[in-house]
Amino acid sequence: MDKFNFVKDGAIKLPPGFRFQPTDEEIVFQYLIRKTFSCPLPTSIIPEINICKHDPWDLLGDIEQDRYFFSNKEAKYRNGNRANRATIGGYWKPTGLDKQITCSKRKPILGMKKTLVFYKGKNTTHACRTDWIMHEYRLVLPKNSPSNFHGHINKSSQSCLVQVGNWVLCHIFLKKRNGKLCDEEIMHKDCEHVQIAKPTLYYDFMTEDLAASSCSSSLSNDDPSEVSSSPSSLVDQPT
Repeated sequence: MDKFNFVKDGAIKLPPGFRFQPTDEEIVFQYLIRKTFSCPLPTSIIPEINICKHDPWDLLGDIEQDRYFFSNKEAKYRNGNRANRATIGGYWKPTGLDKQITCSKRKPILGMKKTLVFYKGKNTTHACRTDWIMHEYRLVLPKNSPSNFHGHINKSSQSCLVQVGNWVLCHIFLKKRNGKLCDEEIMHKDCEHVQIAKPTLYYDFMTEDLAASSCSSSLSNDDPSEVSSSPSSLVDQPT
């Protein structure tokens, strides 16, 4: 089935008009499960990359489009099961509960979808939350009966799940606000061509008119000969 390869120079290049928008079930049971068990993929459209070695804006592909990557899950500690979430300039922080993805034809294998948010900075107390979102998909097998698992999985239930293989599939994108991408990384691309507008100055013309009439009245009272209809008469003439 690997007849079409749309990955060029490590980035996805689809023909005009085509969009890669798989569902959660397709991601898990058409791509991730085939990758895990070394089966032919529907198409070679998802590149392999180590997510932890790149910040999200430095990853391959169009920064304004949804991007998908196969990545090997990297342990944070040598003798631990905790995944490494740190990158060059920040870290991915899990948020919310993991979502279970099932397929009646693939029992007892389950898919788990974890949502993560990217934070800039290494210090967790001063890190800045960004609009970068990652959905991480992994394959798991329940130690107990699969009928015990449905809907969202809480932390206590996750201890009864065993990951299958070491591959994960990562869907990375920028969160939209009011229908527009608002992350500063996109704005940075065109910042050199943007001219910063000067602050608008507001003048109180009524005050200036009153001051001018007051000044004119004062001059006429002192010496009427000094009042002239021409503004140039108020400028000192060279001697």
